[in-house]
Amino acid sequence: MINLLKQIKHRRLALKLKQNDMPMRIGVSRQQYQRLESKGNPRLDTLELIAKGLNSDVMLIPKEKLNAVLAVLESNDKNTSLPHKRPDHADEQKKLSDDPWKGLLEDKDGDEDDNGN
Repeated sequence: MINLLKQIKHRRLALKLKQNDMPMRIGVSRQQYQRLESKGNPRLDTLELIAKGLNSDVMLIPKEKLNAVLAVLESNDKNTSLPHKRPDHADEQKKLSDDPWKGLLEDKDGDEDDNGN
C-alpha cells in the first residue's frame, strides 16, 4: 500500500500541479508544504486542506473493505486511461445501472449516525 505522503504527491502530479502551486491552493507557505510532502506528519485539519486543494477527500476505509475499494479505483483508472475507446450504448446503459460503489462503505444498519438518525 502506498503511504499517505506518496499518495499526496501522486495526486498532485496527476493534476499536473507543482509543489509551488499548492501554497496558494491550501493556504500554507511553500516551505511548509514541501516539508509536509517530503517527510511531514500533517495534522488532520492540514490533511483536509491538502485533500481539498487536490480535489480529493480524506476517507477512513475499513480494512475488510480495502481490497474492494482498491479494485473499484483500479477499474476506474483503467476506464479513464483509454480516452480513445468510446463506450457503445450497451456499455453506457450498464454503467448507469451498475454502481460499483453501491453499498461498499455503508454499514449494515444503513446510514445512521451515532444518535440513530
